[in-house]
Amino acid sequence: MYIIQSGKVKISKKIGNFEKTLALLPTGDFFGEMSILNNRPRSATATVIEDANLLVIDPKTFETMIRNNAEIAIRIIKKLAGRLQEADHQIESLLLKNHNQRVVHILVRWAEARGKPENQGIRVGGNEQELETASGVESGKLAPLWDEIAKAGVARKDEKGYFIPDLDKLKKYLDYLSMKEQFGG
Repeated sequence: MYIIQSGKVKISKKIGNFEKTLALLPTGDFFGEMSILNNRPRSATATVIEDANLLVIDPKTFETMIRNNAEIAIRIIKKLAGRLQEADHQIESLLLKNHNQRVVHILVRWAEARGKPENQGIRVGGNEQELETASGVESGKLAPLWDEIAKAGVARKDEKGYFIPDLDKLKKYLDYLSMKEQFGG
């Protein structure tokens, strides 16, 4: 298992000829615990994408830490539960056929989960790579989607992340996209 003491790590998986980013992990996060917990080979690839300092924890040390420190065990359980919930949300998003629906769905979810009030709206931190990863939209394909979202006036991106002036309006826009998909046009 690895704990990211500084930097950022991308977790990805090669499926056929394509590499799919599964997560972008920041400082303080960890990875590699699944292979220790289920005693199987790693199922994904970890790549350092920002200079990083990693703490390596071998299986025996990991088990000792879990057995001897309930607080560490609870933190790991909470983190794994959060990752499972995030995977459920990602599956839900990927079931949406339309890329625009996926992006708007992710923005709604992010606004509800981690949005901060700002200037009579909601600020959501994040960047294009995170949004591509969460929505399953291929790298570089967000620009035309943003044109539509900006035209509707429901969200905008800037150097701080994403700004949503009215969450209810964004939700209505998602409903509109769903109806448009369902009824055509």
